[in-house]
Amino acid sequence: MEEQTNDGQLQIELKEEIAQGTYANLAIITHSSSEFILDFVRVMPGIPKAGVQSRIILAPEHAKRLLRALEDNIAKYEHVFGSIKTSDGAPLPPLNGIKGEA
Repeated sequence: MEEQTNDGQLQIELKEEIAQGTYANLAIITHSSSEFILDFVRVMPGIPKAGVQSRIILAPEHAKRLLRALEDNIAKYEHVFGSIKTSDGAPLPPLNGIKGEA
């Protein structure tokens, strides 16, 4: 558990093995009345079995905060780099009417 500094700010440690990240190209999201479960999966061509690389379990209010943070960051990304497109080049519709295109 991380300690808080005297000014109330949380000190967050990012260990080297975590900082490298884990690649996933599929997310499966399920929920119950008390939690959201995000499974991040790596699907590889020609391999019929895909493994869950990471599972994140969130309280509903934290899931909604994550959604808002993603929407905000996607809008900022699209403002700088343009609309995010699908692999076939078709633009994805904006999230909830957010206009992030430059």
